[in-house]
Amino acid sequence: MVRLREKYLQEIVPALKEEFKFSSVMQVPRLTKIVVNVGVGEAVQNAKALDAAVNDLTTITGQKPVITRARKSIASFKLREGIAIGAMVTLRGDRMYDFFDRLVNLALPRIRDFRGVSRRSFDGRGNFSLGLREQIVFPDIDYDKIDKLRGLEVVIVTSATNDEHAYALLKRLGMPFRD
Repeated sequence: MVRLREKYLQEIVPALKEEFKFSSVMQVPRLTKIVVNVGVGEAVQNAKALDAAVNDLTTITGQKPVITRARKSIASFKLREGIAIGAMVTLRGDRMYDFFDRLVNLALPRIRDFRGVSRRSFDGRGNFSLGLREQIVFPDIDYDKIDKLRGLEVVIVTSATNDEHAYALLKRLGMPFRD
């Protein structure tokens, strides 16, 4: 079993149940899924840029990404409906806990001038969004083999009904929030 899932079941569930006075263990918030998304705007002119982004995302998450396509045409961006413009991965189960563990303990501390993530990134329903400026903060990426620095978005979806419960869950899981 993944180390973080074990910690969640053994320590975090009883602590959150006691803190928020939940009557059942099923009311305790948990991680549902993590979605990692990369937008590749230059894929309109350069098809190899999308391949490089897919390879980076596969290396980071350990799962093959889905190619996202443009929903509508935008002439000023020279974009047509149906053109591939990004990639995304949805992680669940053990891969999700493994990715979260690596994100919190390896990637975030490697960000230059990192002081913690903002508490304002919650959406009001218990989900947390985080943007990273470059993919090289993950130790899995070989710096010499990347063609361009790309940002990526990480959305952490929880079963919490409000931001307070989700914040308590993520804080106990080790997310370094700014005070």
